[in-house]
Amino acid sequence: MHVPDGFIDPPVSAAAGVIAASAVAVSLRGAQRELDERTAPLAGLVAAFIFAVQMLNFPVAAGTSGHLLGGALAAILVGPYTGVLCVCVVLLMQGVLFADGGLTALGVNITDMALTTTVVSYFVFRALVQVLPRSRRSLVVATFTGALISVPAAAVVFTLFYAVGGTTDVSIGKVAVAMIGVHVLIGIGEAVITALTVSAVVAVRPDLVYGARGLNQPLKLRVAGQLVDAAPTAATAGTSRSRRAVWGAGLAAAFVLAGFVSYYASTNPDGLMKVAQDNGIDKNTKKHATADSPLAGYGVKDVTDGRVSKGLAGVIGVGVTLVAGSTVFWVVRRRRRAGTDPVNIESAVEASAAAVAEERS
Repeated sequence: MHVPDGFIDPPVSAAAGVIAASAVAVSLRGAQRELDERTAPLAGLVAAFIFAVQMLNFPVAAGTSGHLLGGALAAILVGPYTGVLCVCVVLLMQGVLFADGGLTALGVNITDMALTTTVVSYFVFRALVQVLPRSRRSLVVATFTGALISVPAAAVVFTLFYAVGGTTDVSIGKVAVAMIGVHVLIGIGEAVITALTVSAVVAVRPDLVYGARGLNQPLKLRVAGQLVDAAPTAATAGTSRSRRAVWGAGLAAAFVLAGFVSYYASTNPDGLMKVAQDNGIDKNTKKHATADSPLAGYGVKDVTDGRVSKGLAGVIGVGVTLVAGSTVFWVVRRRRRAGTDPVNIESAVEASAAAVAEERS
């Protein structure tokens, strides 16, 4: 659903840019609360994984394909504020390096694909988690439903943008019916991918999934006037894989998907582009500002073998997105307000014991 330059007029694109910038500013502040010792290492990987999976267009109807938007996946894995930033990093890398999604339409794409999908999916997810039994099955059901609804919601937001600032005279009713109809189907694919990914992580390390916190309440201890999570026992720690192993498996999967599986993805236009072609919305499409980029179109310039060209582009994209995302989240984590970081229980207990001993002496 990457909107190219020329679909939406400049004034509305500028307004969308303001909305997107505001959303990023709010998300940067919110992410400072979400990025802890569990979330921070995972956030950059989530951005890279979303980039990889977005290369895997799947067929949804005659001559139409869809791909993961990723807002629901990011929000549930690392939190809604951090999730918005994850998708923003992906969209920026795609627009600048791969000529996917117009640069003047970047605000529209961020508002549509990052903000809308993340907010809608997480709202639905949290609402369902509150009413369903507290179990992993309920978590997966809530994940599936949130992801499913988020995609047609994004189609509605694009339709609203088009109604206000569309550059062609196609009937808004016609656009709405076509966009929402095809994106309901794409939403099913989004829901399946998101639910499978979240359930896979929950199965091995539920403590790493932001949306699963509270599923198994950790033991709380009061240290230095604060309630903190007790350190897991050796028995508990041995029941799940190490964080490093999960991170490595996720990165390997991203490289395989982008570097190899992406070659077999559907070549049909995605839902937005198919609707645009069928209804004439694309009449005023402008050439992308980075159309001559060495990686434009998800291929490496001057590499004649299609399989190698796309695979290399995918691997480069995953690597660049990982580095960019990890850098952003490292900086945000570093800027977290003093005193908000979780207390290290061992050092806190030692400090408390030392204080008591000194007082007695």
